[in-house]
Amino acid sequence: MENFGDNIKKVILAGIGAVAVTGEKSKELLDEMVKKGELTVEQGKALNEELKHNIKKTMKDKVNLSVKASSPEDLDTLLDEMTPEQIALLKERIQAKEECKEEGMDE
Repeated sequence: MENFGDNIKKVILAGIGAVAVTGEKSKELLDEMVKKGELTVEQGKALNEELKHNIKKTMKDKVNLSVKASSPEDLDTLLDEMTPEQIALLKERIQAKEECKEEGMDE
């Protein structure tokens, strides 16, 4: 199971790396176009923000990672490998799910 967790980690890191590289390259391209006078600085900033937004939206829509823990030990391993940011996001999602269930019971 450790190998499975390592593979998931590699896939996630590869995706993050791809997004980072794409963002950096798009910024470089826009900066070059601004220097050449093909775009104004404001247009370049607007395009860069739009590209970032589109990349984030595409990643959110297209990248779907499903992890199943078949035992409490597997779950412990996954939690141990999570960053504090990932744990905070997980807590938020759990709380939102609990609130949805509570609202469903009240109706």
